[in-house]
Amino acid sequence: MKDIPCNEKNLYYTSSHEWIRFMEKEAYIGISHFRIAGAKKVKEIAFVKVYGFKKKGEIFANIQIDFQQIDVRMPVDGTIIKINNVNHLLDENRLLTHPEMEGWLAKISIPQPVEKDGLLSQEQYTNNRRTLKISNFNASSNSSTVHP
Repeated sequence: MKDIPCNEKNLYYTSSHEWIRFMEKEAYIGISHFRIAGAKKVKEIAFVKVYGFKKKGEIFANIQIDFQQIDVRMPVDGTIIKINNVNHLLDENRLLTHPEMEGWLAKISIPQPVEKDGLLSQEQYTNNRRTLKISNFNASSNSSTVHP
C-alpha cells in the first residue's frame, strides 16, 4: 500500500468519514484523516467479528482515541480478508499520521460489479466534509481487540 498515491480516482469516502480504495476485486478500508483530526493518541483498536462477510453500514471496528470512541462502518458490502497489524497502527501511530495510506484497517474482497452508490469521490468529500454529520456510537458488546 505504501506506493499507491493518495490523489487517485479509486479512492472514495462515506458521509460518516470512512474511506475505501478500490483495487479491482479487493479494496482497502479505513477512517479518514478529517474524522480523527486533532486526536493525540490512539489507545485501542477493537475489531468486531473480525473476518467474514459484512453489509454496508455494519460496524467492523471500534477505535478509542483520546477520550472518544469511534465506530468504523463498512463503506460497501464485502468480506474482510485481512486486517492491518494493530501494533503497527498503534506503536508507529500510522492511523493518525497516514490514515488513508498506511493507516488502513482492513482489506476486503468485494462483490462484482462494485456498488458505489452513496460513496463520495475524493473531490466531493473534500468539498463537503465539514457539512457531513459526525456521529459516535457506543461499542458493540461483541467486539474483540485483535493484535495480529
